[in-house]
Order: sequence, then structure tokens, then C-alpha cells
Amino acid sequence: MSSLAQSPVALITGAARGIGLATARRFLAEGWRVVLLDIDAETLTQAQADIGQPEHVLAIACDVADVRAVQAAILQVASHFSRLDALVNNAGVAVFKPILETTPEEWQRVMDVNLSGPFFAAQAAALLMRETGGGSIVNIASISGLRASTLRVAYGTSKAALVHLTKQQAAEFGSIGIRVNAIAPGPVDTAMAKAVHSAEIRADYHDAIPLNRYGLEEEIAEAVFFLCSSRSSYITGQTLAVDGGFDATGIGLASLRKQRRNG
Repeated sequence: MSSLAQSPVALITGAARGIGLATARRFLAEGWRVVLLDIDAETLTQAQADIGQPEHVLAIACDVADVRAVQAAILQVASHFSRLDALVNNAGVAVFKPILETTPEEWQRVMDVNLSGPFFAAQAAALLMRETGGGSIVNIASISGLRASTLRVAYGTSKAALVHLTKQQAAEFGSIGIRVNAIAPGPVDTAMAKAVHSAEIRADYHDAIPLNRYGLEEEIAEAVFFLCSSRSSYITGQTLAVDGGFDATGIGLASLRKQRRNG
């Protein structure tokens, strides 16, 4: 059996861009093979071409909210690579509206993608992981699932539920050798953030974050890879905030900085 056939395999959802693509590149840099899964077929195809490692990369267009499509994707992974060692549930959607303006359809779509998607994917992936002795699942939650904020009723609630789903999965999957953890990113300098965060919003975030900056996609990917690697072999059921200290602080940080500068 070739060394390539023995190398581990990671499946990353929402992998066509942003944190998902950065995570795929991180795994590839360590000699893993990767499965890129995304609902956006066109962008997914471009991402696969940009990576340029056809023997190491499989791309699958799939909506994670469609349970049958997710199950079919895992069967395709089994047929193509014969194993699965890590699943990164990164695919997500957001609706930023006040509670009274959020429609039932918007609420349901956010729940379907952000919560049901990771449930479906983990359920199907665990069956394949079990065949080769286990693996690791990392759910990409959000700092919005740990602390409330305006305009995030659907998004924040779905991510809070995902944090608890992580614990449920860890409690049951541990007996078959699968560890499950979550990453809760704070503000990250993605293309979407650059497009929708005004200078005023960015300044507010900087003032509220002890490290005084946005995170990088590669920094989230590094944490994900750690939780999927043997270096985290006794860690399961945990949520790691990768947020520059955002979740650790309360109000008044900007004023205190000003006081310190003037003191």
C-alpha cells in the first residue's frame, strides 16, 4: 500500500473560501488528503483548481442541510479515499436582523445549516471513522454562541446549540474513538467581514478585543488542525474561543485604555 493511501483524510464543509479553505490548506501542508465540501459548486471548483493537488483533493458540491446529500457525500469519501480521520463542520449561514424582523424561513434556514448540518455530517462521518479506529470532529461555532449580541438571534442561538451538540457528540462518540470539540472564532478578517464591517464597526471591535485586532483565517485553521491532531489526544467535549480575548472581557475596555494612555 502506498504512503499516499495511508495518509489521513479530512473533510471540511464550507471549504470553498474563507476559514474553510484556509483549514484545507493547513491540512494539506501536513500531508493530509482533504475533501472540500461546499454548496457553491462554481467557487468550489475554482478552489480545487487553485490548490492544484488532484491526488490529494476531492471536491463535492453539497448542501449540508440536505441529509441525503450529506450521506451520499460520505459514501463518496469512503469510495474515493477508503477512510476519514477528521471532520470540520465549518459551513454556516447568518441572518443579521432584529428579532421582530426575522422571518420563520430565515430562522429555519439558519438552524438547518448551522445546527442540523453538523448533526447530519457527524452522524454519517462517525460510521466511516469507526471503521478505521476513530478520528476527530471539530464544529465551528462562534463567539456569538457564547455571548449575546443584537441582530444575531438566529445565528447566535444556532451556534449556542452547536456548542451543546459538541458535548453530546463527545459524550457518545468517545467510546468509538472519536473526539469532538468546537472552535468559537471571534471577529475574523474574512472577505465577508471586510465587505460588511464599516470602519466604525471595526474600531468598536478593536476596542473590545484585548489583542486589539481581528483574527486571521490561518489562525483559526491552526486551532482546528491542533484539535484534529494527535497533539490534542486527551481533549474532547471542549469549546476553544479563538478570539483575541474578546469573550474574556466586559465593558469599558476602550475607556480604560484611554485612561492608561493619559495617566
